[in-house]
Amino acid sequence: MSTDTFTFDRQFPLPPDRMFTVMTAPEYREIWGAPDDGQVLQTISSDFTVGGTEHHRCGPKEAPEFEVMTRWYNIDAPHTVTYTETIHAGGMALGAGLVTYVLTPAGTGTDATITVAVVSFVGPEMIDEFRAGWTGGLAKLDALAAKQAS
Repeated sequence: MSTDTFTFDRQFPLPPDRMFTVMTAPEYREIWGAPDDGQVLQTISSDFTVGGTEHHRCGPKEAPEFEVMTRWYNIDAPHTVTYTETIHAGGMALGAGLVTYVLTPAGTGTDATITVAVVSFVGPEMIDEFRAGWTGGLAKLDALAAKQAS
């Protein structure tokens, strides 16, 4: 078993109420949630309430083999969100993460801190996959927020 925590700090041009929606609504998460254009994030079901769950499929566009189960624990719009996500493939749990977004007004935009604490059940390579997924996804979120602001 391997663990790690990463924190990403971002500045977005949208105000917190708009940024909160872009970061949490399934239709937006499908746009930015996959790390690159060769990957896809598909929402199977979504219940964005405290205690609610989301079910996603993700991976290569031609064969999204990973299942992601999300459970929402804290939703304090437009300030904070906390959720867990567990990733499965082939009937086996690969890893899990605890994710927290903190959004703070910054002029007309938002300062965001995203903290991801992860555990891999299959070795340290999965930690690298988590980090790469978040790094790529957040680059797409940066672009989406810029597009929404223009």
